[in-house]
Amino acid sequence: MSLKHQAIKDAALIAVLASILFVQQLALSFLPNIQFSMLLVVLYTKVLGFKKTSLIVIIHVMVINILSPFGPVIPMHIPSMLVAWLIVPILLTTVFKKVERVFTLASLGLLFGFIYGWAFIPVSVLVTGIPFWEYLYMDLIFELIMGISNFLTIYWLYEPLKKMLISQRDKYYHDFKA
Repeated sequence: MSLKHQAIKDAALIAVLASILFVQQLALSFLPNIQFSMLLVVLYTKVLGFKKTSLIVIIHVMVINILSPFGPVIPMHIPSMLVAWLIVPILLTTVFKKVERVFTLASLGLLFGFIYGWAFIPVSVLVTGIPFWEYLYMDLIFELIMGISNFLTIYWLYEPLKKMLISQRDKYYHDFKA
């Protein structure tokens, strides 16, 4: 298969997976901080690697902020959101590269729920003028909700979705080799 065909397949795969990430977040947006986003970013990172997942995350952040009626309250949150989501593939391909146990990945998902919330603190404190500790206390319940949601979805759904995604990835790339 030529590099051109490989690039086209990769672009299509990235677009489809970014769309899934966007649609599920939008569909669950009526629930505060409950979504499958962390599960999907962890899954994409472990199955597809850093580069493809980073592109999916960048597309997701742009699209969720352009098309979603539930985008950031402050446009200056966009860099915070991008950094927060990119922390996951960065850490899962470096520090936690060898982590494969579902319980450990789910525990990292719990931790990422807090890290995600903390990424918004500097901009929120500077722009809104809310004191740091008050902002942190107000946000803790939402960070906890996101962390628990991340833990449960990764713990329950990671393994079956990983098997399915690997199977589909292998079939997708195999079908184009002929």
